[in-house]
Amino acid sequence: MLDVPFWLWAAFAATVVVSLAVDLLSHRTAHVIGFKEAAAWSGLWVSLALIFGAVVFLVLGTTAGTEYTTAWLLEKSLSVDNLFVFAVIFAYFKVPRAYQHRVLFFGVIGALVFRGIFLSLGVAVVSRFTAVLFAFAAVLFYSTYKRLKDEEESFDPGKSFAVKMLRKLIPVRDEYAGAKFFVKEAGKRIATPLLAVVAAIEAADLIFAVDSVPAVLAVSDDAFIVYTSNAFAILGLRALYFMLAGLLDRFHYLSKGLAIILAFIGVKLILQASHKLISPSIPEIPSPISLAVIVVVLTGSVVLSLKRPQESHGPEPVPPSTANTDARLAPPAADEPQPPGENHRPESGA
Repeated sequence: MLDVPFWLWAAFAATVVVSLAVDLLSHRTAHVIGFKEAAAWSGLWVSLALIFGAVVFLVLGTTAGTEYTTAWLLEKSLSVDNLFVFAVIFAYFKVPRAYQHRVLFFGVIGALVFRGIFLSLGVAVVSRFTAVLFAFAAVLFYSTYKRLKDEEESFDPGKSFAVKMLRKLIPVRDEYAGAKFFVKEAGKRIATPLLAVVAAIEAADLIFAVDSVPAVLAVSDDAFIVYTSNAFAILGLRALYFMLAGLLDRFHYLSKGLAIILAFIGVKLILQASHKLISPSIPEIPSPISLAVIVVVLTGSVVLSLKRPQESHGPEPVPPSTANTDARLAPPAADEPQPPGENHRPESGA
């Protein structure tokens, strides 16, 4: 384990807290986020991640810095899947564009907490039971198979465990109330669909953690490296979503590229476990090679997607950035899934 000075942990925590506070204050008024604003914020988050990586290089050494950069880039690439799910969730709940940033902001805070828990448990388990790396490799190989065969499970926001639990704990009305998560009707506190959207976002992140946690633990088993890299990757998700909204379908080879990366990381895990459990003569894959492979595969996937556009069949889907901007839920068609609500009618003037 790395001997991380306390001030570096404190600097990381301060950076995250200050960044989130500035982000929240900058978006305290609900508004539609355009491409230029999203690109500026995305550049800011990437710059913060790279600057922190440079500090890791200087303070903890080349190996730690390379592992941090590799883990951050890996999590950043795997997070692209989250963007597709965000689009599905927003379309399902008909979330007005002006409120989408508020939802993702609280979704990111929840993701930071849950990833911290999962990564801490993962580091603890790996440090005591190295053989678990074989199980992690199996998970990654299975994910690779699903991606290559286009058999990834679809995410149904309305059937997620988090949304079902929310409905059991508190009634959920069918109409939005601005950017509020709760309203009072007849003296009772009732949740708005916006809270259900946050629950769905959190449920989606828990699903994707199944891939990302084993993958990042293949890069490093140090708690500082894996958590800080994950945190900076997650922090930039919102800006990346608004910047790429409507363009995600153009990168149709990206899923195949991620499958190759997951398979490579699975092999890395097997070699890593075999080196420790079977024989030191079994080679491990160095972090610089892992970083090079991820960069090459991601670049190749994006370039190939742009050079070979996917043939469209039928009408083009409406991009997430053009979702319904009405502040109230439009009633779904008879054959469409109903958003999770309890069919509460707002009182007059609510």
